[in-house]
Amino acid sequence: MGVLDGRVALVTGAGQGVGRGLSRALANAGARVAVAGRTLGKVEDTAAQIRASGGDAHAFACDVMEADQLERLVGDVVGRFGGLSILVNNAQTTVHGHLLELSEDVYRDGMDSGPLATLRLMRACHPHLKGHGSIVNLGSAAGVRWDPSGYGGYAAAKEAIRVLTRTAACEWGADGIRVNAILPLASSPALDDWAKERPYEAEEYLRTVPLGRLGDPETDIGPAVVFLCSSAARYITGHSLPVDGGQALMR
Repeated sequence: MGVLDGRVALVTGAGQGVGRGLSRALANAGARVAVAGRTLGKVEDTAAQIRASGGDAHAFACDVMEADQLERLVGDVVGRFGGLSILVNNAQTTVHGHLLELSEDVYRDGMDSGPLATLRLMRACHPHLKGHGSIVNLGSAAGVRWDPSGYGGYAAAKEAIRVLTRTAACEWGADGIRVNAILPLASSPALDDWAKERPYEAEEYLRTVPLGRLGDPETDIGPAVVFLCSSAARYITGHSLPVDGGQALMR
């Protein structure tokens, strides 16, 4: 028996990296998982991996920056699985660059794919989550670093998501919906590319992690999401949990 048996989870950005790892962890805990992403082939591969391990998963193509696609996604997931219990807002475009160099288009994409998509999907899922639901949004330690130089646009998007998380937790607690955020530090294609482009910066960055390594999306980050969505966390809502090897100091 898994701690999430009988639950239906929707994970965005599930085609690779953290999203794929979280999807696999949720499935291993017994949830049926709707894996969504812009590239159908990638999320189909995630779903196939889950089914090969004995889980239940179905792939959905969706660009979270398109409002009509989000509405359709929720309807399709509920139609396919008969309900919805868990929402994990993971999808987010990367936003790098110093403020004087950061184009408004790139900044806008970060906001549209991050906090705006998060808000839209939370609201679309709200009727289906009432009475029993759990939402986990993904923030980032970039927003609480003492110096976010070069990553201010990304940090701004992630901090907006944390504010939405706290607000939804307060406003929807009476509806029986718990809303939390995690701040993960995990290996991913984007992070791997960054480390290749800036090896010295990546080495220095890793020195700020007390445990000395990046987390594994499935086995390090996944269990935190499973816990937050389980009955063991039934009295936890509105919080931001760093899952980062001890890097972030939350105050």
